Amino acid sequence: MTYPLTAIISDLHGNVPALEMTLSDARERGVERYVCLGDVVGYGAQPRECLERIMELCRPAPEVANGDLDLGVGLCLRGNHEEALLGSANDFNPRARAAIDWTRDELNRGEGSTKYALWDYLDALKPRRVEGEVMFAHGSPRDPVREYMMPRDIEDEEKLQSCFEHMESGRICFVGHSHVPAIYRDDRRIYLPEGSSPPIDLDGHRCIVNVGSVGQPRDGDARLSYAIFDGRHVEFVRLDYDHERAAAEIRAVPELPDHLADRLAVGR
Repeated sequence: MTYPLTAIISDLHGNVPALEMTLSDARERGVERYVCLGDVVGYGAQPRECLERIMELCRPAPEVANGDLDLGVGLCLRGNHEEALLGSANDFNPRARAAIDWTRDELNRGEGSTKYALWDYLDALKPRRVEGEVMFAHGSPRDPVREYMMPRDIEDEEKLQSCFEHMESGRICFVGHSHVPAIYRDDRRIYLPEGSSPPIDLDGHRCIVNVGSVGQPRDGDARLSYAIFDGRHVEFVRLDYDHERAAAEIRAVPELPDHLADRLAVGR
């Protein structure tokens, strides 16, 4: 199966400056397709703008591809922030819950047809996607929406084994959610990229690849993170962006805690 050059993005979190930089860089690299692993909204001050841009590039993904798989079509999954937006954020911490409450109000503003299109799109998002040997999820293979994959999990043999078993026939699963880029291999080895990476050959091992976060990195590196995949190789990309602009947008919204702006400068 010929795989198009695909940009895999996750955890945009209403951060337009980071998303703009990501899409510009991906176009320059000749990317043909975008897959968004969810959390387009939450935390940031421009959820509507991020969502509208993703709607232009990605359709809601059926969970399992059919026989007439069109790999030229961009796809988007449901993250835990979309799930909270559609349901309840009661299990979120107070800052994240405040952001969800404000985001819900923000998306409800505006004309009816535009507003309904946003909510219809969110409601249509599915928690995972399987394309032959490749799987996409927001959280983990066994809990596609809510489970985190963290570097410490490489020591948790039971968790890793269960996650790999839930990949079914797949050899690669791409995830986000933790905002920490990494490759977890079935031989219990982990690769933590330091900045951008050369293309990494994923052939020969089953792997869970965390692409990091576009809109709110949390690995101590304030640069946005995304990945490029050609069907065999993955390349991590880290880029500077105008995080001060994104932070100023958050601080301009009284309902959003300043902490959500402060953390953009430190990548935590």
